[in-house]
Amino acid sequence: MAGHGKKRRGAAVEQENEERWLLTYADMLTLLFALFMVLFSISSVNISKYQVLQQSLKAAFSGSILPGGRAILQSGSESTAEHTPATAAVPSIVPLMPTPTARSSSSTGSANASSTASLAAKAAAAASAKPLSTAQLQAALNSMAASVAEQESFVALAEKLNAYAKSHGFGNEVQAVVQRRGLVVRVLTDKVLFASGQATLQPEGAPLLEEVAQLLNVDMSHPITVEGHTDNQPIATAEFPSNWELSTARATTVVRFLIAHGVSGGRLGAVGYADLHPIASNATAAGRALNRRVEIVLMRLNPVPPS
Repeated sequence: MAGHGKKRRGAAVEQENEERWLLTYADMLTLLFALFMVLFSISSVNISKYQVLQQSLKAAFSGSILPGGRAILQSGSESTAEHTPATAAVPSIVPLMPTPTARSSSSTGSANASSTASLAAKAAAAASAKPLSTAQLQAALNSMAASVAEQESFVALAEKLNAYAKSHGFGNEVQAVVQRRGLVVRVLTDKVLFASGQATLQPEGAPLLEEVAQLLNVDMSHPITVEGHTDNQPIATAEFPSNWELSTARATTVVRFLIAHGVSGGRLGAVGYADLHPIASNATAAGRALNRRVEIVLMRLNPVPPS
């Protein structure tokens, strides 16, 4: 009897040892199931939800869910009463399948993230750049103020010249505009300054050039360039073998007139461009008349201010 009892107990112990592998097998299936779920979710989740999932998994495997979870890592000889259960709240895992609202907010969040990254890059570049000193900042402010003041001065001179030309019947032949290079006073030569093929100043143009000279003398610092332009019709006379000589001679005539009326010669320069820079088509008589012109340019000394 005693022998049979021992045999039964041994058989029971042996049977218990054979079934222990089921626990390990069940744990392995659970981990594989979790792994496949994670892989499936990563294949279709966006960045924001992936970060939430990452935080949840990190909290799950950090030993902070079960009380005394970290005590398992310690030596078995230590008392579990000495370990304090973790009480940190575990973030819940949000649903992996986005709803329409979540999708729209996700796209908005991606755009905001991209904008934030761009701003961060610009801020980093600005932070890495060498900061301006007080003197450099003051110089930049002074340059900007000078540019704005110069622009306002050009606009005022252009308005005065256009008003004078209109009041004296030259509104169609004279135009003052502000360009990137400076204040440009464009004067058509026909019936105003010169006769066809000539570089002698006509009496009709003298009052207009006198007014231009007075306005140019308001500011004595800006350099002045007088440009002569012609149409593409060739000229071959004893005085002017080509349009180069004609355009240069007309620019020089205007320069001499301005000097005679008080404009400093050190500010002036004359240049002839012949027919290289037309402002209209040379295929028509009206277009060629617009191209026969003299431009008086008050050059800028400062950069063009922002609009």
